[in-house]
Amino acid sequence: MAENAATRDGTPTGGRPAARPDLAAMLVPLCRALVDAERPVLDAHGLAMWGYSVLLRLDETPIRTQAALADAIRADRTRIIPVLDDLETRGLIQRRPDPGDRRVRLVSLTPEGRRLRDAVQADIRRGEEELLARLPAADRKGFVRALLALHALPEIPPHRPTNAA
Repeated sequence: MAENAATRDGTPTGGRPAARPDLAAMLVPLCRALVDAERPVLDAHGLAMWGYSVLLRLDETPIRTQAALADAIRADRTRIIPVLDDLETRGLIQRRPDPGDRRVRLVSLTPEGRRLRDAVQADIRRGEEELLARLPAADRKGFVRALLALHALPEIPPHRPTNAA
């Protein structure tokens, strides 16, 4: 039993590494809870999660293709078309031919789309602040800073397990 003990900061004192759940085991339930917490906000604003993802990704500069937008939000390219159709019908995004290549559609946010995105994001952030308030201020800042750093990674390469004999 003592061989699995760890110091208060989690450093192992002997035997196997300090017990802690894997990152995915900790983050997946948290992410699901956050998505569930966002759902009523999105419903109140008449948006689905994919629609909100599109509005978040679009900004001042249009995205050159619908496929690039799908890739940017990690959506299936064939399934994003109805989402874009809905957002365009509601006047939240604009799709127009690229003057340099009329086969390509430029996708951009309209002023109404920007207003809705900002309102939804403000409501979601209020809920996040309530959650983060449960942490000490230094931990809160460090947690958000770490998430931002991980979010900025271009991709997370797959882990290659060691060949244990």
